[in-house]
Amino acid sequence: MRQIQKATDRYSLQEVASSIQSDLDRRNISYDEALTLGNILQNSADELPGDEIVYAISDRDSYRRTLELYLRDGVLTQAEQLLLWEERRRLGIDDETHNRLMEQLLASWIRKGKGVHIHAFRGGMTDA
Repeated sequence: MRQIQKATDRYSLQEVASSIQSDLDRRNISYDEALTLGNILQNSADELPGDEIVYAISDRDSYRRTLELYLRDGVLTQAEQLLLWEERRRLGIDDETHNRLMEQLLASWIRKGKGVHIHAFRGGMTDA
């Protein structure tokens, strides 16, 4: 926990996240402990500048992996947006976090020369 609080940049947080993963792999901590630390780590990452994604065991990282899966083909359909909305609700991911993750992933895809087409959602929900 102290390492998370001491981290001054996203790279340092990524090192802490890797350490948490190693502790989990060696069974020095439980999955629930790793998840709690990962969620705290992700909240700390939000306070730091930059748009790099910090990969850590967390609810947000679980959602990010799902989002990447749906974006893999370069199209985000209305049905996929509805499924993402349900996943966000289940994991407690708010609109702001979803939008930030989407921006980070899209920026990463654009840097790689990939494009993404997002279908307009006409189901009454916004920011999906």
